[in-house]
Parts: sequence; structure tokens; C-alpha cells
Amino acid sequence: MECEAERRPLGVFECQLCALTAPYSYVGQQPPGAQSVALLEESYVMRDPFTPNKDRFLILGSRCSDCSLFYSKRFCLPCVRENIDAFPQEIQQDLEKRKVPSKRPASQPGSRT
Repeated sequence: MECEAERRPLGVFECQLCALTAPYSYVGQQPPGAQSVALLEESYVMRDPFTPNKDRFLILGSRCSDCSLFYSKRFCLPCVRENIDAFPQEIQQDLEKRKVPSKRPASQPGSRT
């Protein structure tokens, strides 16, 4: 039987790019029950609702500075595009090769999951 803390979400994660929302039960780098897993960045995590195995989890996402492009830390591509002059030439060239999604208002959810 699950304890009360495992069932109660800490909050609701909302992706700023695609407006995905989901309740999360943990924020950090080492999800509970997953001793052999250490995430590289602080992430929002929920227990996998598709399996009874309590050691299974889903990573919902992380803060904007923790997603997409790595340069000393991770940055979302729209934020890199807005601040492109602050990045070295190599990063600027790499960005030119990528298609950058535009930020969508939370009221207009995207079809990406």
C-alpha cells in the first residue's frame, strides 16, 4: 500500500513550450526508489502511473535553464535564440542547423508530447 506522501503531488509542472501540465511528486536529481539513477539536472518527476512498480518514474521536464542546448548548463532553444549574441560562435553555428520551436502562450497548447 502506498504511503500518503507518494500519492500526494507537490505541485503541477507546466511546460512553457508546449503547455503540457502534469502533477509532480518529486523535484531533484535522485528520484525516490531509484537508487541506481542519478539525473544530471534537477528535474520534475512523477511516479509512472502506467505500472504498479513503485521504482518506475517519468521525467516531466525541468527549468528552462535545464533543457535543450548545453553550454555550461542547459538552455531552451527559444531562450538561446533570444540571447544568441551571448553565446560563442560555435554555439551560434550549431543553432543555425537546428529548427527552433517558437514559444506558445499557455492558453494555446501544442500538439507535442
